[in-house]
Amino acid sequence: MFLFTFLFFISPLIGIASFISAGYRFHFGFLIWIGLFGLMGFYLLRVSLWNTYGYETIFFNEQKLTYEANYGWFKDGKKVITISSLSFTIKQIGYEEDKKGTLIIETDDSCIECATKMPIHEIKELIEKLTN
Repeated sequence: MFLFTFLFFISPLIGIASFISAGYRFHFGFLIWIGLFGLMGFYLLRVSLWNTYGYETIFFNEQKLTYEANYGWFKDGKKVITISSLSFTIKQIGYEEDKKGTLIIETDDSCIECATKMPIHEIKELIEKLTN
């Protein structure tokens, strides 16, 4: 997957170099293609890193909750919620027969949806432990 992502970054540069070496002039559209393929490459890198090294961390302090997604090579922005009125719910993911879902942590003004897919009975056990 990393090779595929690398090709998205490097293929526009190879195409531009071969186009210019064939005698054509530099065109503004080249910059658009570099930007477009660069964004697609970054997205594929992010997805492949999440699937390979990614994990979530949730820290509970006395007055706040901190959520952070770690991609292995970089970390996503931290989300901080004050623990005044937390509520925990389950969002079902996939088919109903799979019985899998994700944990949603909500307050009055913000929401954190975890990305980790777990069996629903494990999420219910986790919610019981968190509410106690």
